[in-house]
Amino acid sequence: MATLPSSVAAQSSAQPNPTQLEGCYLRNISEQVRCGKIMVPENYDRPDGRQIPINFAVLPAVSESKAADPLLILAGGPGQAATELAAMIDRIFKDVRRKRDILLIDQRGTGKSNPLSCEVDHMDELVKNDDDVQLDQMAGECLARYDETDLTQYHSVNAIRDFERVREHLGYQQVNLYGGSYGSRAGLVYMREAPESVRSAVLDAVAPVQVVVGPFGKHGAESFDKLLTRCRESSACNSEFPNLEETYRNVLQQLENDPVPITVPDPLSNEATDILVTAGRFTGVMRVSLYHPTTRQMLPYVINETAQGNYEPLLGLMGGVMNQSQLYMGLMLSVLCSEDLPRATDELLASDGDNDFIGSRTGDAFVDMCSVWPQAPRPDSWFEPVQSDIPTLLLSGELDPVTPVAWGEIAAETLSNSRHLVATHGSHTIVGHTCANKLAGQFIDHNDLSKLDDACLTTAAKPMPFVLNANGKGL
Repeated sequence: MATLPSSVAAQSSAQPNPTQLEGCYLRNISEQVRCGKIMVPENYDRPDGRQIPINFAVLPAVSESKAADPLLILAGGPGQAATELAAMIDRIFKDVRRKRDILLIDQRGTGKSNPLSCEVDHMDELVKNDDDVQLDQMAGECLARYDETDLTQYHSVNAIRDFERVREHLGYQQVNLYGGSYGSRAGLVYMREAPESVRSAVLDAVAPVQVVVGPFGKHGAESFDKLLTRCRESSACNSEFPNLEETYRNVLQQLENDPVPITVPDPLSNEATDILVTAGRFTGVMRVSLYHPTTRQMLPYVINETAQGNYEPLLGLMGGVMNQSQLYMGLMLSVLCSEDLPRATDELLASDGDNDFIGSRTGDAFVDMCSVWPQAPRPDSWFEPVQSDIPTLLLSGELDPVTPVAWGEIAAETLSNSRHLVATHGSHTIVGHTCANKLAGQFIDHNDLSKLDDACLTTAAKPMPFVLNANGKGL
């Protein structure tokens, strides 16, 4: 596929000036930052057709003598809105912001960029049995809200076209990329489609374009097996929770046979409500809790308490999951149902579901939802390995339940100027819970992969202790 036209040579060498944008406030950031919108074609093949807004925000560099190339954040999901992650990004990349603007662009279909949101009544769903939750019906109801929207135009390549329009609008000649999870795939697409616009890239929790995203049973099971092993190797954890694997499987089987109805405070509103603890909800909380070391290290305790009929710790984790940043389901389905699920063969889905952790639940869910969602064939070239000599830092967590270390190694094979660093005790998107954010900042500053000392990710890193009781005691 031909790369996007570059206007770098035609741009002025003058310093970009985002202060010309409107002042605005983003959630949990006390200072005023700069915001704006541009209009782009929904369908780039019909430039005079329907136009949609692309929303963005600039967190201005602290230094007045700032570098000309900002850090552009590519949000994950797919379905997260970059501007809604502003406070977290500002915290993680505070060192980068001393010298560089941080540019947040809501991918089309998220945030304020023609959002494809589908509000779900979680409490209504929580009283149903797993088999009674009709995901295809839920997706169909979401679809009905967007009968005037060409959902097949909400894909990764058009997202990069939009980002390029914003870059040109702001006058940046080049950007540095940070992409986490699905954002790492968007970063690879950016490097392929507009290489002249990218000075460097940091790709965290790498999802290469040639792999299928969506079915996560196999990788979740591998991550959970590592948790079981580490608990057995910890004298305190093994003493407190012997036979943890058997306990987990017994709980899962019991909930498969007899879901448990309980009345509890709503995890969000604290009002008394009835919910049904099912095998699907139990495994869903287990899987998502593996994403971060803090919740990961609570799982032995939560499993043990659930086995004893105490559901409060499980519900506490469930509330944390529900409080995570909003995911725009319409955008997620528009991307995955046309870019990934068509490549999920029966053999791949069967292999992914062949595990004792969550089985085929994630793959089955996407198959059901995509069965009603509009799809369009995508060129085979979209899924060929991205080849690039752009300086690229690849980051992986050894314990990641979604994007395994092997995926980072796959991406590195065709990135001739890359280095792959692995956090021994890291999980998903390691800039948020290891020293990887410092390493990323150093790399973006000097653009020299050889100067990075990764000891803080490996030999100097220590695992978080397991939580052993309700008081938070851990060893």
